[in-house]
Amino acid sequence: MWRYEVGAETDVGQVRELNEDAIFAGPVGAAETLLAAVADGMGGHAAGEVASRLAIETLVDTVERQSARRPGERLRQAVLAANRAVWERSAQVAVERGMGTTLTAALFVGAQLEIGHVGDSRAYLFRAGTLRQLTQDHSWVAERVSEGHLTPEEARVHPYRHVITRVLGGDPRVEVDQVSLALQHGDVALLCSDGLTADVDDQMLAARLAAGLPAGETARALVALANARGGVDNISVIVVRATFANHS
Repeated sequence: MWRYEVGAETDVGQVRELNEDAIFAGPVGAAETLLAAVADGMGGHAAGEVASRLAIETLVDTVERQSARRPGERLRQAVLAANRAVWERSAQVAVERGMGTTLTAALFVGAQLEIGHVGDSRAYLFRAGTLRQLTQDHSWVAERVSEGHLTPEEARVHPYRHVITRVLGGDPRVEVDQVSLALQHGDVALLCSDGLTADVDDQMLAARLAAGLPAGETARALVALANARGGVDNISVIVVRATFANHS
């Protein structure tokens, strides 16, 4: 039987006055099924907070109602529903017009991990001492890095590093990036908003995950590290350690 140890933390950081991130981490539907998600909202008049919260609420509700679907399609439809909900709310409420949010979600079903992703929040996998980024940032600087016009180091400090090229709520439909993989005993999944990765690089992330602390302590340690290094944005972290009960 697969078990998931979860730690989840969100913090306003050292600079912002409002936390526009929203997170969820908990069981959904059948046994051995866990949903984790991070949304980073944007928009004036606190609309970013509305967008991220609405996206998470819609995602969770849709995943729970679509338990008969294959996991990957179940998650994709839930992300699309979240996009539609944010877009419709943005169109209906004048002060929230133009709001949007990133959404990176992970659905764990037994040994299967499904990722659905829009924006520049991230999902990582830490396995056997190696950290791998599972998602591709939908941002101006990430596109320039992939084209060879910027180095990752240049991208981290570029003035356009906060320009996102794909979000929930910008259009009635959105393209959802998906990743599917089989879990191994001891795998650790990390979901985070860019408030973590803006201040903490992959080497630092890997070092904290390698320490083997409980998931809750790891999540708190990562948030504290980001705050200690500046905390320039809202910081959200979800850590999920997957173990197989009969593993020897």
